[in-house]
Amino acid sequence: MDQYFDAHLYVANWGTRRLLLRLPARAFPLASAKPYAAGHRLRARATKEHVVLDFHSDSEDGDEDFEEGEGLLAALIPLRSDLLAGDLRCLYLGWLAGVQNGEVDHRRAEPPVPPGLRQPSAPLQGLIDLLRLDPDLVEVAAAASEEGVLGGPAAEELAAWVAGLAREETDRVLLRLMQGEGVSLGGELLRHFREDQARRQVRAGRAPLAGEARRTAGDLTGARGRLAEEKRRRAAERAAKEQARRAREQAAARARHLDALAGREEALWRQVETAIQTRQPKEYDHAVELLQDLRDLGGRAGTADAVTARIRELRQQHRSKPTLMQRLDRTGLPK
Repeated sequence: MDQYFDAHLYVANWGTRRLLLRLPARAFPLASAKPYAAGHRLRARATKEHVVLDFHSDSEDGDEDFEEGEGLLAALIPLRSDLLAGDLRCLYLGWLAGVQNGEVDHRRAEPPVPPGLRQPSAPLQGLIDLLRLDPDLVEVAAAASEEGVLGGPAAEELAAWVAGLAREETDRVLLRLMQGEGVSLGGELLRHFREDQARRQVRAGRAPLAGEARRTAGDLTGARGRLAEEKRRRAAERAAKEQARRAREQAAARARHLDALAGREEALWRQVETAIQTRQPKEYDHAVELLQDLRDLGGRAGTADAVTARIRELRQQHRSKPTLMQRLDRTGLPK
């Protein structure tokens, strides 16, 4: 990484996952990443000309959904361009992984929350999955993130800024561009532009207040627990409502079924006897269903005692049929 590569992905079936990104220090200084360092979940270090970011995730249970990693790095590579453009959301997610794994002191205030966390791009979602971040923790953290994503400045703003550069500075920029530093140079210039804009906001009194209250790592984990509990409560309520709805539908269907059978009780008793005489398990099941219908019809008509007596008599008559007796016992019919 120090000498040759701008990106590297390592995955292992015992649960280790690492993503390393290298950026030119001129375009992305180490100071931009330091506030987000979190134990060994996100490390940042500087070489002579580069900054290397190291995202790390481990699982004690191994990696049940282990993949060879083919195609994963290509999906994550755009994060490097995002960083060069000033989008620090992936760094915040690295810090959040440290919070989730207890590597950040619960009293530590969170670093600046980048805008756009509520709308993660595909590469950011890939990083969330790679780091095994709890969706509830991400949701809690994103609540403090401004809408939208840090985008490029308007052409008019850039033109005004370029026009204000000293001649010596523009000459140096053109020389470096001709020497092949186009990619890193663009990120570096964009960073200088934003730094100048921030200084102007401070002078104009429009910058965010220094010392503005921030959440702590403990605040985030506590909020995650409350959110998870609230989601469980809502899920339980939805499940209870769904169960009650199904019970009402089943009760209505049962009532319609019994309505269709009312007045045909003696014919049903004959069908029961016929089914039992076959001595076939499938017909035993049919006989039991008919007996359940007769029991419920008796309950509706006020003849439950008479139905119970006939079922007991039927049990006594066919007590030598253990397969039938087992089916009667399982359905709770009178003994």
